Amino acid sequence: MLPTDPSGELADLARDLLSRSSVLSGILHPKTQEGVVELVRIINSYYSNLIEGNSTHPVEIERAMRADYSQDPARRNLQLESLAHISCQRAVEGLTAETREAFDPSTAHFLSWVHDEFYKLIPDEMRWVTNEKTGEKVEVIGGQFRERDVEVGRHLPPEYASLPMFLARFHDAYQAETLHGLEPIIAAAASHHRLVWIHPFLDGNGRVARLFSDAYLRAIPLPGYGLWNVSRGLARGKDRYMEALAVADAGRRNDLDGRGNLSNEGLVFFCKFFLLTCLDQVEYMTSMLSLDGLLGRILGYVKLRELKMAPAPLPDQYPALRVEAAHILQEVLLRGEMTRGQAAAACPSPRMGRDILAQLLAEGLLVSSSAKGPVRMGFPAHAAGRLFPDLFPMGT
Repeated sequence: MLPTDPSGELADLARDLLSRSSVLSGILHPKTQEGVVELVRIINSYYSNLIEGNSTHPVEIERAMRADYSQDPARRNLQLESLAHISCQRAVEGLTAETREAFDPSTAHFLSWVHDEFYKLIPDEMRWVTNEKTGEKVEVIGGQFRERDVEVGRHLPPEYASLPMFLARFHDAYQAETLHGLEPIIAAAASHHRLVWIHPFLDGNGRVARLFSDAYLRAIPLPGYGLWNVSRGLARGKDRYMEALAVADAGRRNDLDGRGNLSNEGLVFFCKFFLLTCLDQVEYMTSMLSLDGLLGRILGYVKLRELKMAPAPLPDQYPALRVEAAHILQEVLLRGEMTRGQAAAACPSPRMGRDILAQLLAEGLLVSSSAKGPVRMGFPAHAAGRLFPDLFPMGT
């Protein structure tokens, strides 16, 4: 189930992705990267759910992470859905080093586990699907592979009785220990389509496929993954994403078009789309994390806050932000982590330093693991739109 590509273009794309993502992984101090990864996790949730037609702005997601939920039941449910997605990501990322050595996301067990992790956290109202032909409402059970045949648009997934066979074949084709060189990166692209095509669950297959791809790219491991995420690219090119999936759904056209039931040319087309999407996201984040540019945008953001030209997250408590805050943020960005005393010392006076430090911590621009511990960069959603232009739509 790996595509045959005599042109070598897929290998070239995979090699380019490995190289560029590896470079991205070395731009920032590891402690500063932690803040970026936290932000990207929220962005991934936003875009993955957006593909499914559910839009919960990153600022709303961040509020939900503080248990600050919307009074509107529908909006609250969408916030909870986003939190479920983030929880799944954390669960995958939280695998211990010992587990990661034997970690294989291509197993049916892993796919069932991810689906269960997501569905056990979403509101009850979101656990039901309706048969468009009969009007029957069916509850989706977390982790349970479908027990009926389904029709998804013009696509007819495999019969439910054959799912064990297809999932076993999926595992045989994509288990990492059988792949070598650049094959795992190409397999990350191919397996995404094949999992969507199998459609193993009654609902939630798109999200599970994207969570699976996250896990697969981490398991390779692809250096730098987590500082960027493929869901942003898939969502921003949703029409092309759906078209590429449909092209890869096509049956084999002739004896030269692969050996299985599905078109090899179609799978090559999808893999090129997927890898180009990944490269686009790496290129975007590389430009955003370039030190000169990021340091300049930090200063620009603080100046806007000083002039009250950018929204304040805590307007009653902190209506503005002194320009000296930029010195602290820039220094912490470069050094990765600083004691509170060191951070405050970046200001002209100790009192000013302490006051600004307290505000930066309150607003999430700096974060710490303990009440008196060292501080590192945070990238809260309320500022991220200015620090990383076009990362997500501005506004709330």
